[in-house]
Amino acid sequence: MPHDPVRVADTVAWLQKARNDLRSAEVVLAATPPLVEDALFHCQQAVEKSFKGFLTWHDCRFRKTHSIDEIGEAASAIDPNLTQYVDRAAPLSEYAWRFRYPGGAEEPVASEAHDALAIARQVYDAILARLPRELRM
Repeated sequence: MPHDPVRVADTVAWLQKARNDLRSAEVVLAATPPLVEDALFHCQQAVEKSFKGFLTWHDCRFRKTHSIDEIGEAASAIDPNLTQYVDRAAPLSEYAWRFRYPGGAEEPVASEAHDALAIARQVYDAILARLPRELRM
């Protein structure tokens, strides 16, 4: 039985956005000097959108949020093996806002962004592995 084309398109759209955020993180980290704050933001976004793509595929509604804990918990309810990825990625939630505005936050270091990028890639890959082949990019 073929998959619902609307659900396929919606899921693919989330995954495409996640992939674009991964690429953006790579590009800004490779800049001279690296744009570490922007890379961290894109890593958080990649994780968030990967989980939202997974939830979309499983027809699980979610509210607008940047909380990886919240959307990750919903994803883990569908596939408990995702819990390990949620646990690793949850600290990235703060990158949705921490460095986006002036004042207060100490400057992040490049190694922090490289670590975040590795986690974001792992989450993205774990999500892809749990979806039908036609959705993989």
